[in-house]
Amino acid sequence: MEDIKIIELYNARNESAINETDTKYGRMLKGIAMNILSNHWDSEEVVNDTYVRAWNAIPPAKPNYLGAYLGRITRNLSINRWHEQRAKKRNSSAELLISELSDCVPAMQTVETVIETKELAKVIDCWLSTLSTDNRILFLRRYWFGDTVNSLAKECGTSANKLAGRLYRLRQSLKIALEKEGLSL
Repeated sequence: MEDIKIIELYNARNESAINETDTKYGRMLKGIAMNILSNHWDSEEVVNDTYVRAWNAIPPAKPNYLGAYLGRITRNLSINRWHEQRAKKRNSSAELLISELSDCVPAMQTVETVIETKELAKVIDCWLSTLSTDNRILFLRRYWFGDTVNSLAKECGTSANKLAGRLYRLRQSLKIALEKEGLSL
């Protein structure tokens, strides 16, 4: 079913909107949650919470891209859940993603840095637009969707070490772009 039709179901408060959303985006959302949380039960819960959030937000929200809208909700809920778990114990997969980017992306921990966060997002968007399609997809799959280096290497038909080197060069390129804009660590 097309996104427009699914959103119309939400607007009409038709419960089949949830089933249609799950049919079209459930696998992607579970993948996002699983890549961050590394726990099937928590991932299922986060996806269900995503559907609840979408139900409560649409209307009045009118997402242009339903998949991206739902993906962002899932990612944010997963990160929040990860932080809750991290307070109890360490989670190596999500921590690895964060540590890989920590060398080039400054930490934003105070309220005063909201403007800097928006500026950072603009710089990263501009930097992403300079990349080839393959590199942009690779970067987003690794650092937004949380796909593992091994799974990406298989899909790219290369070794994990070569792909890790490519990701390292991408992070260095991002770091240089951020430093040019005065957004370095």
